[in-house]
Amino acid sequence: MATSIEQAKVRSVRATKIASEIRKFILLNGIRVLTNKNLVRNILVNAVNNGIRNSIRNWEFTYGSKSEYLAKVQSQFFINLLRQGLKNIDRGFVTKEYVQTFVNNLVKPPLYGEGVKNTIEAYKNRYGIEPPGFVVVSPTQKCNLKCTGCYAASNPTTLASLPYSVVERLIREMHDICGSRFAVISGGEPFMWKDAKKDIISLAEEFRDTFFLVYTNGTLISTENLKRLKDVANMTPAISVEGYEEQTDKRRGKGVYKRILQSIEQLKKYGIPFGASVTATKENIDILMQDEFYEYWFEELGATYMWIFHLMPIGRAKDTMDLMLTPEQRYNFTLKWEDLLFNKQYFVGDFWDAGPGSRGCIAYGRPSGYFYVDWNGNIMPCVFVPFYKDNIYNLYKQDKTIVDALMSDLFVRGRKWQSDFGYMKDPPGNFFTPCAIRDHHRDFREKILTPDAKPEDEHAKLALEDPEYMRRLEEFDRELQHKMSSLWEERTKLG
Repeated sequence: MATSIEQAKVRSVRATKIASEIRKFILLNGIRVLTNKNLVRNILVNAVNNGIRNSIRNWEFTYGSKSEYLAKVQSQFFINLLRQGLKNIDRGFVTKEYVQTFVNNLVKPPLYGEGVKNTIEAYKNRYGIEPPGFVVVSPTQKCNLKCTGCYAASNPTTLASLPYSVVERLIREMHDICGSRFAVISGGEPFMWKDAKKDIISLAEEFRDTFFLVYTNGTLISTENLKRLKDVANMTPAISVEGYEEQTDKRRGKGVYKRILQSIEQLKKYGIPFGASVTATKENIDILMQDEFYEYWFEELGATYMWIFHLMPIGRAKDTMDLMLTPEQRYNFTLKWEDLLFNKQYFVGDFWDAGPGSRGCIAYGRPSGYFYVDWNGNIMPCVFVPFYKDNIYNLYKQDKTIVDALMSDLFVRGRKWQSDFGYMKDPPGNFFTPCAIRDHHRDFREKILTPDAKPEDEHAKLALEDPEYMRRLEEFDRELQHKMSSLWEERTKLG
């Protein structure tokens, strides 16, 4: 066992080094393409794309699982993001000024300095594992909408919020201790968060060398916010929708979709790249299986990326488990995701079906992965794992850091499950079923969840106590494994 763990650590160390070289190649060559529109662009694009494929394949066969399929998936994500970014720059949806600021603030410092590399190395030497790549933080539970099945159980009257000083310290610890240059802001509605004169854009202004992804309902992006976003050029909004107007307004409220479209037009006017965030349910899966939906968002509206989340039975969703995709729908949607990735060449990140792109579950603060801090300061393994042991207020009162929470039994057991599942092994686990709490729920209960882990809220508590909840998830998991195992075996036969 010890030998296996040590070998995994060695592979992980090597993986980080070569991943850094991959990122450097992609960024330096990709930015040259973006900022030099001329007759040789197609040649440069092809060269960059080939470089991405070769670099990632070399990494996969040197340090990874020696899988042609995984190498293809991971490289295609980068290629698609570059492709859509170029298209939106050409269409004037992303300004050259934004790109130049992005390069000056985010690309050059980590590539030409030793700071990030030394920070990651110091973390690894002290804790025996590489640090997580980013944090997701929800600074407020407040939201101006009241969406059906909201995982955050948010509404306009919920009051829980973090002070700016706590969020600022969290981002700084990720920056200074973990070497992170990426952060995700969720909620609640992030643009409702205020603490004196500080807000989420204040974080972007303070941490100029960090890139922020903000999940928003898209209804509160004011002209003043647009000006500030354009100036900092290190924050992109991912706007939540359920489909078209009918589906979005049904879940989010009448008139919301039209307000979203108005915000999108303003984002394009100011040259700020944006994406879409979609929750997949039985009610909108037929739309998500159609090419027209993605063509509308990428070709007509000008989105640069799209994230898809499957409805999870937590929060209010405990009462809407029937809206979860069935294993059959999940199987078909996986095939659709592959088509979007390889044939349509859109950047569509599905955190379940697209598990091969991230080598499985990225929660529990795994190397290059993430963890979650909610509006009460509870530190959780994942946005969709509503259980915690530590609270950030208590840590800071004891003069501890976020790393103390990452080393708790709950997080350590989660990372061990990921390792046993095979995220860095040859052969790897089935990355079409990567999620412990959804796809392997008994494992989550028996191998990860600790006796001292506390439920985030009453809904999470009831889920633990309800035998029907456990029965239905286990039934789902058995059928899902049956559906997905043959597909995974077929894909991994490529290498």
